[in-house]
Parts: sequence; C-alpha cells; structure tokens
Amino acid sequence: MYKLIQMALAPIIIIIFYIYIRDKYEKEPIRLLILGLLFGSFITIPILGVETILGFLAPSENTLLESFYIAFIVAAFTEECFKYIILYFLIWRNHNFNEKFDGIVYAVFISLGFASVENIIYVLNPQWGGVNTAAARAILSVPGHALFGVAMGYYFSMARFEREQKDKWIAKAFYIPILLHGIYDFILMANKPFLMIFFIPFVLYLWVSGFRKMKKHLQDSPFRPRIEE
Repeated sequence: MYKLIQMALAPIIIIIFYIYIRDKYEKEPIRLLILGLLFGSFITIPILGVETILGFLAPSENTLLESFYIAFIVAAFTEECFKYIILYFLIWRNHNFNEKFDGIVYAVFISLGFASVENIIYVLNPQWGGVNTAAARAILSVPGHALFGVAMGYYFSMARFEREQKDKWIAKAFYIPILLHGIYDFILMANKPFLMIFFIPFVLYLWVSGFRKMKKHLQDSPFRPRIEE
C-alpha cells in the first residue's frame, strides 16, 4: 500500500517542484502555497458529495449522452468550480498576488492538492486500482489537472492585471478549464475509436498551450531583470 501511495504522490511532487522552480523572478511564500495544496485537498470531500448527487441524475447508461454528462457536468464543472472558488478567496485580494505568473502557480497548486487525494483514492481502490492505474494516472490525469490549472491561472491573472477587460478574463478563467477538462474526460469516457483519434492531438495541444501561457506570463513579470529583456 505504501508503494502505491508513493506512486500516486510522485507525479504530484514532481510537478509542484517544477512550477515552484519555474516561478523564478519572485517566489511565492511557502505558507500560502501549502494552504493552496491543503485547500485543494480538502475540497475533495464536497466535490465527491456533489458528484455523487449529480451522478444519480445521469442519463441512461452506456450512451454518449451519459459520457457527456459525466465528463462535463459531474466531473469538469464540479471540480473546476470548487478549484475556482478556492483560488479566488485565497489570492484575489492577497498582496502576494503581484505578477501574472502567480495566478498560474496558485491554480496549479490547488489543482494538485485535489489531484493528490483523487489519485490516492483511485490507486488504492481494490477494483480498479494498482500499479497500472498509478502509472496511467501519472502520465495522463495528474498532468491534466495541472494543465487545467495553468489555463485557469492564466486567465485569472489577466482579470487581475488587465482590468479594462476584467469580466471577459474572469469568465474565461471559469469556463475554459471546464471546457478543457470536459473534452479530456469525454474522449476517454466515451471510449469510441473515432474520438480516440483526437485524444493525442488534444493532449499535445494542452501541453503546448500550457507552456506558452507560462512563458508569456513569465515574460510579463515586473520582476524580470532588464538584462533578460
């Protein structure tokens, strides 16, 4: 069991360190980052409750409509909505939120807090857990949550620092992660060959888009040394 827990947490730790190192111009306080992880972990409880209730309302089984409902409403909407709420109350008015890359950092930490608990639940499940599940989720699910967090944090920061279009960016910070998460889950849940053709290109898009978003906000940092410009 301890080996499985280690496997479940390993990708979380790797991405945490990567994001922390990537935030190279003005580090965020460790206390606030830990709070992000903890709150992200705590929301697993209400998320599971809401998802259970919504699951009872799902359409008939083994249909594309059911897969769509589970992917977009039960999973994507519920999970990203709770992450968004935590992100807003944690940093929107916090003085440490003083550059665009910060939104990405905190959104990813909150997402990984949730992903850590979710990953342990899946990996330790006696029916579908185990080493293979841990490996698959390390490659797909955990980076997926982090990349959804990058999208949320990117637009959240735009709303904070590009005030003339605040409503536009704040809306995007909410619905873009839901859309990305929903598409990701729907392709996997539908389990249709014609949809799986699009999965790898979609995952590549998430990675490329995520790295571009991080690079752009880093380049816009007011703490960036002039020598790099």
